[in-house]
Amino acid sequence: MARSDTATQDATAGEGGFRDLMSLFPTGVAVIGALDRAGRPWGMTCSSLCSVSLSPPTLLVCVRSASPTLDALESTGAFSVNLLHDSARDVAELFGSGAPDRFRRTAWHLPDAAAGPHLRDAAHAVGDCRVDSVRRVGDHTVVFGRVTRVSVGTGPERTPLLYGLRRYAAWPSTSSVAEPGRPRPVPADEE
Repeated sequence: MARSDTATQDATAGEGGFRDLMSLFPTGVAVIGALDRAGRPWGMTCSSLCSVSLSPPTLLVCVRSASPTLDALESTGAFSVNLLHDSARDVAELFGSGAPDRFRRTAWHLPDAAAGPHLRDAAHAVGDCRVDSVRRVGDHTVVFGRVTRVSVGTGPERTPLLYGLRRYAAWPSTSSVAEPGRPRPVPADEE
């Protein structure tokens, strides 16, 4: 077996080691929203979101099994996935805090045929989903959602909010990102 010259730091694959591993995988940030049977909104920040299938259009989200948002989406069979833009860090932090008044502190609405709350100012795109199936895994539940409707913002173009290395960041500008296998473009002001 070949030995790498790159130094590594090993950690036990327990909760702390796993958190460290996943912090090194930057991802987009979403707020999962649902209404309970009484029509009250629930929501939580989520970076565990993944596309599953194009036909039928299906995604998955991973939700803490003790979450009231999970209770709401399981009871009604519907939820929204609000993809946050780079100016919505405060909303991501609010919905990650568990604050009971988060929907009073954030603009939201429920368009016709919406599966859950749409965050009016914080999301640059929203997917409305019907619960297809759920699977409990450890302390979380994987929710498979059939995407029934997609709403993309028509206002100013926004870039996605990202989370990695235990901090939020904006998608880099196009001038700072190189296509794979090509050198990074040099902006005119750096020439």
